[in-house]
Amino acid sequence: MNPVAVLIDYQDWQQIEKILETYQLQESQDFNINKYSGVIKLKQYPLEYQQNIKNEWT
Repeated sequence: MNPVAVLIDYQDWQQIEKILETYQLQESQDFNINKYSGVIKLKQYPLEYQQNIKNEWT
């Protein structure tokens, strides 16, 4: 698990960057967080829940 240095041509690096940029743009356009709106029905306010859980450990 040690870092490794790899030497590649600058033109290859530019092609890789272009591919990654295209992929990231496609991912961001396809993702719509609004489709998850209203999916989870909460019975308790999240901060109250968090405080209750913390209090269980003290």
